[in-house]
Amino acid sequence: MHRNIPNSIPLRRHPHVLLNYCIHTRRVHSSPRNATFTSFFFHNAQWMQSNATPSPKSRSLRANIAELAHRPLVLPTASDASASGKSALAAFKEVEKPTGIKLLKVYNQLAKSNLTILVVLTSMSGVALSPFPATIPVLLATALGTVLCSASANTLNQLQEVPFDAQMARTRMRPFVRRAITPLHGLGFAITTGIAGPAILWGMTNATTACLGLANIVLYAGGYTWLKRRSIANTWVGAVVGGIPPLMGWTACGGRLLPETWTLESLPLFLPPFIADAASMPVPVADLTTLDNPLAPFAFFMFLFSWQFFHFMPLSHIVRHSYAQAGYHMLAVFDQRKNALVALRHTLLLVPVCSVLFPISGLTTWWFAATTLVPNAICARGAWRFWQKGGEKEARVLFQQSLWYLPVVMGLMMFHKQGMSWLEWLGIVDKEENINTVET
Repeated sequence: MHRNIPNSIPLRRHPHVLLNYCIHTRRVHSSPRNATFTSFFFHNAQWMQSNATPSPKSRSLRANIAELAHRPLVLPTASDASASGKSALAAFKEVEKPTGIKLLKVYNQLAKSNLTILVVLTSMSGVALSPFPATIPVLLATALGTVLCSASANTLNQLQEVPFDAQMARTRMRPFVRRAITPLHGLGFAITTGIAGPAILWGMTNATTACLGLANIVLYAGGYTWLKRRSIANTWVGAVVGGIPPLMGWTACGGRLLPETWTLESLPLFLPPFIADAASMPVPVADLTTLDNPLAPFAFFMFLFSWQFFHFMPLSHIVRHSYAQAGYHMLAVFDQRKNALVALRHTLLLVPVCSVLFPISGLTTWWFAATTLVPNAICARGAWRFWQKGGEKEARVLFQQSLWYLPVVMGLMMFHKQGMSWLEWLGIVDKEENINTVET
């Protein structure tokens, strides 16, 4: 049939076309049609067997070359090219440039507003528990600087993951994927917020807080995002990123991450009263501003660091098929059992962090150790069931528990803050009366 067409050219004169056609033919015939990427990923033996046993209809590469070498190549005519160009232009539609409210909504999606709000709240916990006084300008500058740093990190993250977000149902409607904003515009937004955030923190608070904000951008947009398709260590880097915001709140008020000079003997420990009395140990002064205790920022960091695994591991188990489809290296994709074990390990680690590290550092009273046992026990039971059964139901239960756990425990931190008298703050008792009660 093709030999009657005058503009046909034998394929032997175009070896690159022949090779591409043969390779494509071989791939089509040798790959299973009804198998998805996720089935290949989770059933490697089946994938190897499918590749090792070609379809009966497929033929060898040599046979394809021998047959196709004598076939002519049909080139398109001018009329065909003109019709194809018109249809392509008819299908083209320019993306509307967002302005005003629409642009603000796009910026809000680039910043991942829900995640950014959570980051700001955790940074405010460092401000609230700090014994150092915080003025309104410092409080607002810390919140605004944290928002801008988080927006920059999240935008850079999405900018790098456009082809992968397009493959997952839960991320297909992100701004870059649906082309609601150009990559150049988004990059400009990320650079602007990435400069403004640390600059505000530097000018209104101090250099340490600004460096922490900049480190958060680099670790999230550089380390975490880059590792997501290369190593399961990305989750641990992401957990470090999650542990930094409360340190920003702590340093913004004047706290230090590390003391200038200290020894283990001079480390102030706020032991329970009955232990301190029995051991005849001196009780540290109630005014924490006179102390240089590295346990306080360490307690903040460990609490948020461990919570990241408690929160993310069940979530990654739920969406593991999407992660596999996009090629992300998550522990839940490779080993669901170990993924549940990591969640259990860090959920249990939250118990000594809350019941020992926080009160012994002087951030909270020892009543915090008792009151947090209830939420910790509930979540530990959920993590244990997730590790034992490893089902979708157990993962969803643990994920829901991680959502209410954080605000509940952080609220208890505020309530049991060291040196905080709620009766005095509410005006129920006077300050002098409260002091006399403590002395007696």
